[in-house]
Amino acid sequence: MILICVLMYIGFASGQKVIQMNYCSIDEDHLRIDCKYAISAESPEVFCKYTQGERLLDTTDPDEEQHAPFKNRAKARIFPGNNCRLLFKNLPMGKSNFTCNIKQPDSATASKTSVIEKKLLLPCCAWSILLQSYSGLLLTLVTLPMLLEIHWL
Repeated sequence: MILICVLMYIGFASGQKVIQMNYCSIDEDHLRIDCKYAISAESPEVFCKYTQGERLLDTTDPDEEQHAPFKNRAKARIFPGNNCRLLFKNLPMGKSNFTCNIKQPDSATASKTSVIEKKLLLPCCAWSILLQSYSGLLLTLVTLPMLLEIHWL
């Protein structure tokens, strides 16, 4: 039993992992999602796909077919730095779930889901990505001058 647990742990530890999802609006109705992931060094080949429930928005896997209503609305691509990006047109009002799935051959799929509300989307720029990704660092940088002034009083 212990041997099985150890083998399963080694299998999962050597696989891929979704680290973070960032999202922003390109235009009023267009969404961009960046999915950062880590992969095992054993297999450089990786496939990325975005889903909404059972519906496949788009994928980089040539063996899977995109859900028909999304053929002209969604495009997934892999970029250097282990980043899978989805560009999604005509985002509806309200909340939508988007799941990023990362898969290496002969390995389990790693996934992460984000609930995105259209009216709360920030425009895509370095500042909005910084706000989503590094809020603790940003808070420190903003409050540091204030803390230094208090110290000098």
